[in-house]
Amino acid sequence: MGARRVVVVGGTGFVGRHVSAALAARGDDVLVLARRVPSAGLPYRARALDVATLEPAALAAVFDAEQPDAVVNATGGKWNLTDAELPSSCTIPTWSVTAALERTRCRPRLVHLGSVLERVQEPPGAPAGATVPTQPESMYGRAKLAATQAVLAATRAGSVDATVLRLANVVGPGVPPDSLLGRVVVRLVDAAGRDRSARVELSPLRAHRDYVDVRDVAEAVVSATRESVTGRVIGVGRGEAVPVRSLVEMLIEVSGVPTEVVELPDRPGSVEVVDWARVDPGPARDLLGWRPRRSLRDAVGGLWDEAVSRLPDRSRR
Repeated sequence: MGARRVVVVGGTGFVGRHVSAALAARGDDVLVLARRVPSAGLPYRARALDVATLEPAALAAVFDAEQPDAVVNATGGKWNLTDAELPSSCTIPTWSVTAALERTRCRPRLVHLGSVLERVQEPPGAPAGATVPTQPESMYGRAKLAATQAVLAATRAGSVDATVLRLANVVGPGVPPDSLLGRVVVRLVDAAGRDRSARVELSPLRAHRDYVDVRDVAEAVVSATRESVTGRVIGVGRGEAVPVRSLVEMLIEVSGVPTEVVELPDRPGSVEVVDWARVDPGPARDLLGWRPRRSLRDAVGGLWDEAVSRLPDRSRR
């Protein structure tokens, strides 16, 4: 398949940046829509638009003028947001994109990026292929689920041609600084720049989660823009529930920075929750021809290399 036009909504976020880069590397003509566009510019076209506040008819006009073959909805950041702010980030932009595509003269394919947190908490050891109910406990999960449900409803109605990719925990170069590994890498980079040891304070590292390299996620999105799969929810992950403690230890090892990790006690009265999740990678393999190519060490190494690249040469390890 030759070069195509693709609009990436939310293309300046952590996942969106990698998706845009992967599409451009395939020769696609990429247009990024985002609330803010970096002043230094991007290596592809970009427009500053807040789709959460834009009228659907106005956004439909943008799509019709662009005539894209595909639209990727990479909106839905959660970091530094209160529960009350999450719908404006995770739900309303998707409603706007979906409503706009229902009004367009063109009919691009929509690839919506969901989250594994849209599902109910799984018991440890649950089979990866088991059907998991969508009854999320967190506000973020509920906001993302509402977005996914809107996309699927429009697809069932025949007004949108869409596929949902339900992403596992994403890690790799440019990880948000307020995420678990983002907080750790900030401390490690600071210590490396000062040529001293690091101390990292974290909540108890009990969780087991499915982590996948953001560059592999971007490749899954590229595949989804090209395959004629409609109305499906496809998990994107490695299919492994990995102890988060092992990821933290791996990052410290890769950095070479002597580090003390302090796990803070639970808050008084808090209830210990079993945090365990993985996705079934089989449908992504069968429907998209996708499978993760990078190891978790590749992901963690890429995270560290990107973070430490901003340090003077003498401080890099």
